[in-house]
Amino acid sequence: MVLNIKDLRIVSPAFTTLERIPKRFTSEGENISPPLEWSGVPSETQQLALICHDPDAPLTRGFTHWTIYGISPTVSQLAEADGSKFTEGINSTNQPGYTGPAPPVGHGPHHYYFWLYALDKELDLKPGLNREQLLDAIADRVIEQARLVGIYER
Repeated sequence: MVLNIKDLRIVSPAFTTLERIPKRFTSEGENISPPLEWSGVPSETQQLALICHDPDAPLTRGFTHWTIYGISPTVSQLAEADGSKFTEGINSTNQPGYTGPAPPVGHGPHHYYFWLYALDKELDLKPGLNREQLLDAIADRVIEQARLVGIYER
């Protein structure tokens, strides 16, 4: 499978790329997932998956804030706190759903990557997959991906 980064785009009405994520979407605020919108989904897409990951976290594999999958290619947005409509995996706290940014105080700015993956096959994945399990499951099915990067610092 050839990975193509071309037309797929992901944005948030709450923040732009490399802009600070509003506090309400962090663990210091309401701890709800931000609204996300996407466009340019390839016509051959059968399903979408989303991961929010902080590679700056002082952990061996960073910190995963959210895994969500089983998203229909006809869906073009998620409203605030809207992930439970789809299959959610576990985050790095071993809990299902979203957990907001909470970098260590004084650790500097952290980058939060919201990765959207277009898949060429509809996958029947069980709930509760972590980031590594989800990436393994979709590895040969990704036809295009896009990312939105937000920043947060305490």
